[in-house]
Amino acid sequence: METNYVQIMIESLEKKKAVLSQIVDLNRQQNILLQDLNLQPEEFEKNMDYKANLVEQISLLDSGFEKLYEKVRTELQNNRADYQDEIAKMQSLIRDISAQTNMIQTQEQRSKQQVEQKFADVRKQVRGVRSSQKVVQQYYQNMLHQKNADSSVIDNKK
Repeated sequence: METNYVQIMIESLEKKKAVLSQIVDLNRQQNILLQDLNLQPEEFEKNMDYKANLVEQISLLDSGFEKLYEKVRTELQNNRADYQDEIAKMQSLIRDISAQTNMIQTQEQRSKQQVEQKFADVRKQVRGVRSSQKVVQQYYQNMLHQKNADSSVIDNKK
């Protein structure tokens, strides 16, 4: 029975590794999206939503792994030699997962900086548009007043 639990734990770690690989790929796509000058918010949001779903899957996998480990911990500790291959496999998977997690954290930090820069650029564009609208409005108001003033200045003598 314990062997089945150990095998399920290995499968859980393999699934987690696969999900983390998907997150790495999504972070690369996100990086490409953030470099696009014509980025549509919907594309970015879709990427973020998909990534959020994957993070939720990881949480479920972690929770299930921890519960299984609690059930077999004493068996694994007491009979370490019997499960040597399985333990080595899990340790290898955990090392790979840790490396992927570190890579994701680095990618996320870069993405955060890119997002902040993108938002700063958008705010600058919005300020520019508002400023342009204000200038156009002032010009329109000036022309409106000037049109009325022109009629009083025009010499009607011929």
